[in-house]
Amino acid sequence: MNQTTRTYLTVCLLFIFSAVFAQEKFTLSGTIADSGSNETLIGASVYIKETQTSTTTNEYGFFSLSLPKGIYTVQVSYVSFGTIEETVTLNSNVRKNFGLVSGSEELEEVVISGDKPKANIRTPQMSMNKLSVAEIKKMPAVLGEVDVLKSILQLPGVTNAGEGASGFNVRGGAADQNLVLLDEATLYNSSHLFGFFSVFNSDAIKDLRLYKGGIPARFGGRVASVLDIYQKEGNNKEYHMTGGIGLISSRLLAEGPIVKERGSFLIGGRASYAHLFLKLANNDNSAYFYDLNAKLSYKLTENNNLYLSGYFGRDAFDISDSFSNLYGNSLINLRWNHLFSDKLFSNLSMIYSDYYYGMKLDFIGFNWDSGIKNYNLKYDFKHYVSDKLKLSYGLNAVYYDFNPGTITPVGNTSSVNPDQLDKKYALEPAIYADAEQELSDKITVSYGLRYSLFYRMGSQTLNTYANNQAVVFNNALKIYEEATPTGTRHYSSGQTIADFNNLEPRAGISYKLNDDQSIKASYNRMAQYIHLISNTASATPLDVWAPSDNFIKPQLLDQYALGYFRNFKNDAYSLEAEAFYKTVKNRIDYIDGADLIANNTIEQVVLNGRSRAYGLELLIRKNEGRLTGWISYTLSRAEQQTPGRTAAETGINNGEWYKSGYDKLHNLSVTGAYDLNKKWQLGAIFTLQSGRPVTYPNGQYQYGDIIVPSYGLRNEERLPAYHHLDISATYTPHPERKKGFKGEWVFSIYNLYNRQNASSITFSQNEDRGNNEATRLSIFGMIPSVTYNFKF
Repeated sequence: MNQTTRTYLTVCLLFIFSAVFAQEKFTLSGTIADSGSNETLIGASVYIKETQTSTTTNEYGFFSLSLPKGIYTVQVSYVSFGTIEETVTLNSNVRKNFGLVSGSEELEEVVISGDKPKANIRTPQMSMNKLSVAEIKKMPAVLGEVDVLKSILQLPGVTNAGEGASGFNVRGGAADQNLVLLDEATLYNSSHLFGFFSVFNSDAIKDLRLYKGGIPARFGGRVASVLDIYQKEGNNKEYHMTGGIGLISSRLLAEGPIVKERGSFLIGGRASYAHLFLKLANNDNSAYFYDLNAKLSYKLTENNNLYLSGYFGRDAFDISDSFSNLYGNSLINLRWNHLFSDKLFSNLSMIYSDYYYGMKLDFIGFNWDSGIKNYNLKYDFKHYVSDKLKLSYGLNAVYYDFNPGTITPVGNTSSVNPDQLDKKYALEPAIYADAEQELSDKITVSYGLRYSLFYRMGSQTLNTYANNQAVVFNNALKIYEEATPTGTRHYSSGQTIADFNNLEPRAGISYKLNDDQSIKASYNRMAQYIHLISNTASATPLDVWAPSDNFIKPQLLDQYALGYFRNFKNDAYSLEAEAFYKTVKNRIDYIDGADLIANNTIEQVVLNGRSRAYGLELLIRKNEGRLTGWISYTLSRAEQQTPGRTAAETGINNGEWYKSGYDKLHNLSVTGAYDLNKKWQLGAIFTLQSGRPVTYPNGQYQYGDIIVPSYGLRNEERLPAYHHLDISATYTPHPERKKGFKGEWVFSIYNLYNRQNASSITFSQNEDRGNNEATRLSIFGMIPSVTYNFKF
């Protein structure tokens, strides 16, 4: 027998022995739900004691684990629910659904302990904060109603956009750089009443996750964060109603089975009515909102589920019948879940999103209408290859319809001519793949790639400019000016005006030091192809979105993060510490004196610059006991730069880096909930932030009889520090009731010590004394409130 034959036989024998002695593996899969309502739970934990293997449920409550043949102890847990243990014999593929008992129900025989919101040590996912509805509802209820956006503002790296302003800022990013999703549909404005309420009805919300970095490849289109929120599916066992009656707003939600344990519905509405009290006081001003949440769910077969969800909301703002403002979102999403096998889960979604902004100026005599619509088709797959490897992949395409503005004259005396600013159209397709892989007992990695494209399309007639520059530099006056068009070019319907494509890699790694602590690192690149053209100094900013084109380039993010995570004292306490650094290319800036309203040639007032942000975030949690809560602190810097395009140009701010409008050097939040007894629960939130950067005049000159202020470098000054304390007390008269009618009273005070936080500071000349004066505008002082919440 020669050497070649011996080698061949040896290899064959090795394969034979491997096949004989290899452990045959089977799949344990199923869903995890609330046993009382059959509401599936997102991110519920499944842990196998014998192998120390674990996984979590996906966005639809599904999980899958591959294990060798054997008998296993399965431990299932979720925040604010009991933990259960069951023994499962695995000698074939097993589909098993688990029902967890809510903390509000009494089934002690299956309850071992409540799962805590501890730091996740093993997973490579970082820069992500998850809040359950139970956690949110323990927070102080400002104006008697818990609020999703208020809750995320208490997390590290997140600040408000300013007193009386909509939106939120993440790690120094602008509000338009956040992707806000409700049941996978994009929301373009997430606030009611100038940021005082969010558009999210907490009674209808099931799960909330905020990604600040390490963002999975399935998300794209924004460069700051992703706020991913899912609505409840509705109780398919029993009919229930939940609501609240407050001084400023009320809400009501109904849910129940369409076909018992097979189909369900959910419908909820909210409305404010403070404007009615203003009318009674002979005040002609008013501001109010209303919204509607709806969802239908139906299990077609064991492997097929259908969902139809929607949202509609509007804000109305009037000033003495001379100015009125109406804006809001409309969303609808039809989804089909299909299980190809115990290891392959899919979700197909068809989504429509519409943001409308309308304004009426009676004293001038015209109506203004604008908005953005998108149509999104997406198909996502989750593949549980093995207990060591999970894959996510899919594709989607978004079609955009932009309406920058429609102007319609009102009344016979109007001097305004009707006009339609050029509508704009774009298509954004993308494909992605993501993997999470356990390389060893200590090292777990995630890696992925997203490939995105963007097509700016006609029909539209566009200006052409010399040297393709819509903004020119006046060297004599050292200022930027609008360029004079040299001609026009017409693009027919569907013709490509500009196109872009970007590879967006994502990567993360977790190194487990021991069972209680780990070190993580991540990198992600993201592209944003649409931009918000807005006067952010206004309390009601005119939101006009614009697509990337030959002049406004896509924003490109590169972000790096490094973190340390630890749980203490049997998970009673947890610590999360992260350092981050990120840069964004092509962040637009406006030339001095830019006119943004009704501008059909917006390219003449914008320049492409860049931004950067870096900082340290700390989050310390107390997870158990009568007192629970957390302290978050962020030390960060956010800067922007728009250098000159040539050596002769000064750029913006002399081409130097300057603080962006979202820079908050210090951001501290202390959140606490205290169970005084079974009937009373107390809560408090203290917030302290550095003041928002602003540009103040540093001098003045006289032109004829007019005093004209002069300004220095951008954002050299700051508004005064922003801080306030909110408290609440919740009284439950009959805490022992687990079924039937349950009610509670919520007493709250927003801004307990009546801090007059500055929304803005303006400078003017006193007509009597002739000297200059600074005037602080403060919108909200101390606001007490009481609300009665109920459920039956």
